[in-house]
Amino acid sequence: MAITEAEKIWMNGKLVNWSDAKVHVLTHALHYGTGVFEGIRAYETDKGAAVFRLTDHIKRLFRSAKIYRMDIPYSVEEIIEAVKETIRANNLKSCYIRPIVFRGYGEMGLYPMKVPVDVSIAVWPWGAYLGDEGIKHGVKTRISSFQRISPNALPPAAKATGQYINSILAKLEAEDSGCDEAILLDHQGFVSEGPGENIFLVRDGLVRTPPSSASILEGITRNSVMDIACDMDYPIIEENIVRSDLYIADEAFFTGTAAEVVPICEVDGRVIGVPGSVTKAIQDKFFSIIKGKEEEYMDWLEFV
Repeated sequence: MAITEAEKIWMNGKLVNWSDAKVHVLTHALHYGTGVFEGIRAYETDKGAAVFRLTDHIKRLFRSAKIYRMDIPYSVEEIIEAVKETIRANNLKSCYIRPIVFRGYGEMGLYPMKVPVDVSIAVWPWGAYLGDEGIKHGVKTRISSFQRISPNALPPAAKATGQYINSILAKLEAEDSGCDEAILLDHQGFVSEGPGENIFLVRDGLVRTPPSSASILEGITRNSVMDIACDMDYPIIEENIVRSDLYIADEAFFTGTAAEVVPICEVDGRVIGVPGSVTKAIQDKFFSIIKGKEEEYMDWLEFV
């Protein structure tokens, strides 16, 4: 999906013009993937623009940086305020937000500890990642031949730039085979996640999702949906899932900041069908929450 340019990007403490937000060709992260990032959304509400679980996202950004031994030269509170400042500077009522922390220009080679750590925040208007039709009617998926990265190869708990090459390969394969999205298995053969989404299935009224040990990134939207499901009295469990569990699921859906809540209508040619009642109920509640319509969840919204 093409980027719709905004006016300003926050770079190392300053707002700069969109077209001036540049890095050197010898930036360390460009060559070695040494960066961590977040995907966050702000939504238009009756009380103004509100960022969904901003503090939780920025705390995860710092955890990712810690895993890769990157010292962010700002506090959590400073990055939170910088996100809000960037949204205000671009006069956006709703937007996608991309904070990124990366090793910049200064040295090359695999030892990165002397390379400066740079921080940028970009915001821009962005619609549904898997399309409005996907949100309404569901997406076709396939199990990828590419395995999700394993914990002792790269840490799945970190949302790191270089790790997404794994996701890109799976995404390309899915698109080439006529599907909308991929599903990756972990190193043990259990269902892990999509290229950029967590996954849930429903069978006999029980909602299931893979555990952290299945090489998943513990998503903020995933956590939100688990809370929503519990509040709506849907039994939910984290446990290992095999591919055939998806084939015979009553319902299945993806969650993620970019994807939001998207039903899965097919896996490997096995038709799950139209979005089911549990998926639609959770989806409706989620979209009501992010629009500021649910008072009991207002603490998930941080107003700009």
